[in-house]
Amino acid sequence: MTTTDVVERVPLHDALNDRYLTYALSVIKTRALPDVRDGLKPVQRRILYGMHRDLRLRPDGRYTKCAAVVGEVMKRYHPHGDGAIYDALVRLAQDFSLRNPLVDGQGNFGSLDGDPPAAMRYTECKLRPLANELLDEIGSDTIDWRRTYDGQQDEPEVLPAQFPSLLAMGCEGIAVGMATRVPPHNLGECIDAAVALIDDPNQTVADLLGHIKGPDFPTGGRILAKKEDLRKVYETGRGTLRVRATWEIERGRPKKVIITSIPYGQNKAKLVEAIGEQVRTKKLPQVVDVRDESTEVVRIVLELKTDASPEAAMAYLFKRTNLETTWPVNMTALIPSEDGGLRPEQLDLQQILRHFLDFRFETVKRRFTYELKKLQARIHILEGFEVLFGDLDTAITLIRNSDSKRDAADRLMEHFKLSEEQVEAILQLPLYRLAKLEVKEIQAELKEKRKEATKKERILKSKKKLWAEVRKELVEIRRIYGDDRKTVIGFPRKRLQFDEDAYIIKEDSYVVITRDGRIKRQSSFTTLDKIRVRDGDEIGWLYLANTATTLTFFTTHGSAYVVRVDTIPSTMGYGDPLSAMFSLADGERIVGVVSHDPRHRLEGQDDAKLVAEDDPPPPHGIAVTQQGRVLRFAMGPHLEVSTKAGRRFARLNDDDRVISAEMVGGAKQRVCLATRRGRVAVYPVVEVPVLKAAGKGSSGIKLIGEDEVIAFMLASSATEGPTVLTRQGREVRVTERDQGLHAHGSRGRVILKRGSMRDWSQPPVLAAHDPSAEDEADDDPEVA
Repeated sequence: MTTTDVVERVPLHDALNDRYLTYALSVIKTRALPDVRDGLKPVQRRILYGMHRDLRLRPDGRYTKCAAVVGEVMKRYHPHGDGAIYDALVRLAQDFSLRNPLVDGQGNFGSLDGDPPAAMRYTECKLRPLANELLDEIGSDTIDWRRTYDGQQDEPEVLPAQFPSLLAMGCEGIAVGMATRVPPHNLGECIDAAVALIDDPNQTVADLLGHIKGPDFPTGGRILAKKEDLRKVYETGRGTLRVRATWEIERGRPKKVIITSIPYGQNKAKLVEAIGEQVRTKKLPQVVDVRDESTEVVRIVLELKTDASPEAAMAYLFKRTNLETTWPVNMTALIPSEDGGLRPEQLDLQQILRHFLDFRFETVKRRFTYELKKLQARIHILEGFEVLFGDLDTAITLIRNSDSKRDAADRLMEHFKLSEEQVEAILQLPLYRLAKLEVKEIQAELKEKRKEATKKERILKSKKKLWAEVRKELVEIRRIYGDDRKTVIGFPRKRLQFDEDAYIIKEDSYVVITRDGRIKRQSSFTTLDKIRVRDGDEIGWLYLANTATTLTFFTTHGSAYVVRVDTIPSTMGYGDPLSAMFSLADGERIVGVVSHDPRHRLEGQDDAKLVAEDDPPPPHGIAVTQQGRVLRFAMGPHLEVSTKAGRRFARLNDDDRVISAEMVGGAKQRVCLATRRGRVAVYPVVEVPVLKAAGKGSSGIKLIGEDEVIAFMLASSATEGPTVLTRQGREVRVTERDQGLHAHGSRGRVILKRGSMRDWSQPPVLAAHDPSAEDEADDDPEVA
């Protein structure tokens, strides 16, 4: 190390903070967020500028390979990889992505069905006419420039946009710690709002919404929102819109529903596939077939049954498929800051238009200033000609008597008091321009240029006249490029009512739940041993239940999950893991399943003796934990379908877990418990207090030392109870007849003085008949 080298020690967290902040600002300002003035992200701006300046791909000119555009942009302006550039170029050409595409693509640029574009070596492109309205004024000193990444040339900081392109085109981007999602709008409506703001700068967002009805998506659709909802979104710059497909009824045989547009950003092929799946699984009984007949326009055909309701079918599809989706709005963009740079800010509608108009005003002012300078330079030359034509013979004599061009210039400047520029133009003047007609043309041009310069000087001196020019140019763009809306705003006149029960095919199914937590339903089975389960697994619960009823699943973690039977996968295989239906935690297992099919209702379930004053009404559930806690709780909150996260029925200690849960069948039932160290307890279920909300319950049996509860059963008679196995393999039944009754919360009775209980021989819960048992009964005369 030389004496001039200096190593500075910096704390690691400080260095990381500085470098990450630098990275974040770079992503925000140079990659992800659009500029509010021209509505473009840097990659889009560089693509358009490269096509305009370097490749000259004018709308009336030739196409060229997209690979050439990508290479040129990457070489000169955007050093972030060809994939990112080509993706941005493709999006600029897709009429289903942008409301007003700026690039004219030739070849495969993707489709609404999610097809990817062809490789850049196959596709071609050029600019569309609307892109000229972003680029045309770039040579009139209207914008500022900066050096490119390699310092070899300049690129524009912003394009001189002549229309509010951020609103007209929309934009999506994800930066570091922030994002943007500006929906596209109708160009004509955006210009109408901008013109209204020029006419009255005090226009509020509510006033501007008289011109901008709402987003106008390129794929059409319907936005389900009231005016006050839209106003809130545009006033805050953030919100969520509900977007729905549009449809119509086509009369005939068979009757059809025609879907004519889909929500913005949705994959049409996947939508058709999702509808087909609903038809295939018979969850949409009104529809018999679906097909995609789309060409340039969307046309998805649903064939209906003869007496089917189109409204009912569409209500179901809006509920169960992405024919209705939400579209989050986040109108964040880069705006000019006081230090001359840019900063991100979430903007309302009025602010977006205000920033654009202020930028447009300065752009027009700079353009007029540039044009005036050009005019004044030309007038200065023409005035030199005018002086020359006033004494043409003397001028010719001076030139003929000169020794050189420089000498002639000096003579002319001295005699006629001309400038260097004027003399240079005179000396380069062809002789034919000295003809009488040519002289008159030059004099007429001078008169016209003076008139035009005077007009521009007046405009530049008047802020009002400058705004009038801005307004006039906006109106002209609206006349050329304005079109009708594609997206409908508001709710339809006839609201669709979704009645979920109307779409359930009510039929009986056998629901099988295994001990390892797999579930399925099947229409029939021959014998229990023929029901397929994985090796080492076994049936835990078997119910014959109607598809319109629900099942409640109780877990070791004190959660209850409720599903409707028709949503359970139908298969003759092993079934699906319950973790696919519920958000189960690690190690969480099913310990109880209750069917709410009326046929499984237990006698005495509504017994008034089950409740005391102010207790929640029956039916009740009961659960027992490993630490001996017993919980009786109302089943009411656990009857309706739950979310994947389920609902709590118990609050457990950190090291405790539920071992079993059942439905209470009546006041005569007995709680039968057994512990690992050989203690048992039997007492009436009515002694267990009813919880008013999820809690820890009461002590069901007092445990000593490291003991734990391993078996639980609700017994309906004195001879019923759980069967436990000792370490020696002996079976012990825990029943009222064998062990008697004990006090709730007592230590119970010791039935095993040496050794311990090994396991609970837990039989499957069978709430469905075994067909093979019927066959055996028919063959047995005694049973018959």
